[in-house]
Amino acid sequence: MTEPRDRVAPRPVLRSELLHDGMIWDVVRDTVDLGEAGTVRREYVRHSGAVAVIALDDGDRVLLLQQYRHPVRSELWEPPAGLLDVAGEDPWTAARRELAEETDLTADRWWVLADYLTTPGGNDERIRVYLVRGLRPVPEDERHDREAEERDMVARWFPLDEVVEAVLAGQVRNPSTVVGVLAAAAAKARGWSGLRPADAALPGAISPEG
Repeated sequence: MTEPRDRVAPRPVLRSELLHDGMIWDVVRDTVDLGEAGTVRREYVRHSGAVAVIALDDGDRVLLLQQYRHPVRSELWEPPAGLLDVAGEDPWTAARRELAEETDLTADRWWVLADYLTTPGGNDERIRVYLVRGLRPVPEDERHDREAEERDMVARWFPLDEVVEAVLAGQVRNPSTVVGVLAAAAAKARGWSGLRPADAALPGAISPEG
């Protein structure tokens, strides 16, 4: 019986072209050899990757941030999150930094909750979602000065079950919120057993060249 497990299986890239050198992400076009299926060209966004944090308090309330996202012209409820855009920074370190910068909180206990690919047909973004407990405030003199869309973010605590219902009703659509709260609800139903440690190895990845 085949188990449900993704596998890294790159096809040869015959040519890779940079179509757009962006401020944050690039757009590339690869010519890919699919063997007997022939040769195809695929255009996609080359992404640095990101992390997200599902922060739960002692009453199983989850902390979400309301942030404006211009491409979808909406204010979305999201977990603390951020790009892996600091050279040499590992995901766990990035997640701790983002939690502190966006919420003025730090956490004593960390686990990996989920790993997912946001849009595998259109970009190579990978997101690791952490679960944290034991939250404490960051000292005031160490707090981050938030700017741009982050400046007016609203932070709220919601019961986990309430957010799950909002996801299932289509009222909350940010992908890290959807993945994170459904994974947290599944972990809660299992008594929080089986969670990976915060420094667990990342799933297999390939280089941009394939």
